[in-house]
Amino acid sequence: MTKPLKDAALAEVAADLRTTVGKMARALREHGGRLGLTPSQSEALGYLYRDGPLAVTELAQLQGVRSQSMGATVGVLESAGLVAIRPDAADGRRKVISATEQGRQLVEDARGVKEDWLAQTISTRFTPEEQIALRDSVALLLRITES
Repeated sequence: MTKPLKDAALAEVAADLRTTVGKMARALREHGGRLGLTPSQSEALGYLYRDGPLAVTELAQLQGVRSQSMGATVGVLESAGLVAIRPDAADGRRKVISATEQGRQLVEDARGVKEDWLAQTISTRFTPEEQIALRDSVALLLRITES
């Protein structure tokens, strides 16, 4: 039976993993680009794509910004035709924002570019055995995010 790592070794693994995940996120942003959007606009559009229609306050909470700041971000996205603002069906006083077809397509295009870069990088920088080890490690990494 394998012995668990000591506290100092676990702390080192945690620090290395945090650093590596940060570098990976930056590399994906660089190679996938934002397709003409600021980070805040891209993140807001991503939330709307994943989570569906949201109110400005909900979107602001997800991004950790003020509602007024998110309102400005949503305004730019709406002007670009990437989101639509409509009255909430349950409460007509409330407005909800949703990604338009053009907005959804932009998110899908950006994801495709990132995934293509990542697949090409894995293909060219890793041996077949390393590719299998990397594939198998994805499930372990996912468990970190499931709390």
